[in-house]
Amino acid sequence: MRWIERRVPVEADALSTAAALAAGSAEPYVVYEDHGKLCWAEGELATVTVHASGARLTVGGERRELPGPPLQAAGLALGGLNWAGWRAYGWASFELSHALHGREPFQEHAPLAYLAVPRREIRLDRGTALLRATDEAELDVLRDRLAAADDGRTPVSGDRTSVDIRGGDGYRAAVASAVAGITAGELDKVILSRVVPLEEEIDFPATYLAGRRGNDPARSFLLRLGGWEAAGFSPEVVARIDADGAVTTQPLAGTRALDGERAGDLERRNELYHDAKEVYEHAISVRLAMAELERVCVPGTVRVAEFMSVKERGSVQHLASEVAGGLAGGRTGWDALAELFPAVTASGIPKEAACAVIRRAESSDRGLYGGAVLAVDADGTIDAALVLRSVFRRDGRTWLQAGAGIVAQSHPDRELEETVEKLRSVSRFLVSRTRATAT
Repeated sequence: MRWIERRVPVEADALSTAAALAAGSAEPYVVYEDHGKLCWAEGELATVTVHASGARLTVGGERRELPGPPLQAAGLALGGLNWAGWRAYGWASFELSHALHGREPFQEHAPLAYLAVPRREIRLDRGTALLRATDEAELDVLRDRLAAADDGRTPVSGDRTSVDIRGGDGYRAAVASAVAGITAGELDKVILSRVVPLEEEIDFPATYLAGRRGNDPARSFLLRLGGWEAAGFSPEVVARIDADGAVTTQPLAGTRALDGERAGDLERRNELYHDAKEVYEHAISVRLAMAELERVCVPGTVRVAEFMSVKERGSVQHLASEVAGGLAGGRTGWDALAELFPAVTASGIPKEAACAVIRRAESSDRGLYGGAVLAVDADGTIDAALVLRSVFRRDGRTWLQAGAGIVAQSHPDRELEETVEKLRSVSRFLVSRTRATAT
């Protein structure tokens, strides 16, 4: 198997082009964006399905089981592909954390992660598109589909829908219970989330396009893959592992609203730096990220590359840091991801205790929420975006989900309000499927 490539110019906005390609797809697909560089991938040449006991590689009708730690088994499965230049896209659910920390997920047989090497791919960057497929005829089809998306024949748009994102007493009670556990010394921090069901069917490509134009995420994604549909605007990167072994993670903790009114936004920005609860929550998250990297990196290379700046992410602003290191000999990017997953800002401290509290407090699996969307290259590069600020569809259900970091100083009313602030990053941009148009 080999990929052939063709580079062509594009005139339209890359976001609208990628959304149109997704809207016109009848197969599994992923759109993945890193600061304006977009990849649209479609179809499945090979898949890797990850369970607690290992991974299964499927190529055509053939299956191969690889036992072992889940993420390391996934790496071995992909590494066994004798195809130069492959790239895989996929997701890891929050429930992978239970397997990594010795607990069984609620649904024992549900995949914990799913990755696919696509049949065809278009990478969009600064007015050009790189078409990738396995034969020339496929490239010709891709060129025609790109032209249709690029010239406006398949724009995606529609009317916004509204949803009530206010919470209630159930979430306040869960926060109060968590604070009691923290005060009793059971743990230091936990992220508790709540679900907002959506009754109206959502058009995911149209919602992605509208939401991405209204957000400034670290990564964004749109997918229909492995039983999930999701559109999201990730505020942070769980892990980035480069081919040379450089590892970075970007914990964000500490939140205030961002509503576009300059004076108020600046005032809330200053509050972040002076609020003892927010600063403490952030500092202990950075400390854990450093400890995790030190377990897989060359001694002395782990450092805080950026400390406690403020990142604006749609309807909220966060305290943000970046922790970096260099992989030790004999370690892989999958080892690093296994240490950093789940993100401390979606689980808590210590992670094992936090995941246990989450399991007791939340009535069902989180699924993609708090997990990661992944782009993986044959050279060892792994890019894992934290799945927050997203809309989800699975098994006939559609919903939003948001959480807040709970520490000893937390107040239930404020943590509930924080979930509302975060939900606005997505809820303002929901497009109804019945109201969406493609002309």
